[in-house]
Amino acid sequence: MISLSNFLMLAALLFGIGLAGIVVNRKNIITVLMSVELMLLAVNTNFIAFSHFLKNNTGEIFVFFILTVAAAEAAIGLAIMVVLFRRSHTIEVDKLDTLKG
Repeated sequence: MISLSNFLMLAALLFGIGLAGIVVNRKNIITVLMSVELMLLAVNTNFIAFSHFLKNNTGEIFVFFILTVAAAEAAIGLAIMVVLFRRSHTIEVDKLDTLKG
């Protein structure tokens, strides 16, 4: 039987990997987007684990909405990245200063 603490440790590990991906490699937009998705996956793991162990479906409903928002965020983020790549021919965050006022 897998306990709640195992799920929480897995979620903490996923969140830590996502946070490390953002902190260590802030230059590449794709890496930043993947790291944010990992962090959202960690939150979803917590919601599902608590939902299962508390025998309540509220966490699963939250996961559904989080996945919907994450899919929209990924689609919009990739669309913005394609437009920026077409204009500046790079996806490095440091070289994208066209949005500065």
